[in-house]
Amino acid sequence: MKTLIALSAAASLAMVTSLAQARDIGLDEALQLQSAGKIKPVAELTAAALSQHAGGKAEYTELEEELGRLIYQVEVRDAQGVKWDVDVDAVSGQILKNKRDD
Repeated sequence: MKTLIALSAAASLAMVTSLAQARDIGLDEALQLQSAGKIKPVAELTAAALSQHAGGKAEYTELEEELGRLIYQVEVRDAQGVKWDVDVDAVSGQILKNKRDD
């Protein structure tokens, strides 16, 4: 019985871990999603992230699928040199996270 419980717990943990992982979306797939109108244009998503930090510059961007949601991640360096992690919903353009990167 203890073995069955341990195996069940291990299987549940493995399933939760795999669900929590994000899938990186490559440039070709991102362009296809944009062309099909499934996500907003990358320039618009980047502008949304930059609007959170006047005078900021995007240093790195990445499109990921997390739990079925397409999220555009932008690392922004503001005018004072502070680094921020900004997540934008790639479908709606809504800011999901705007957190200082320590």
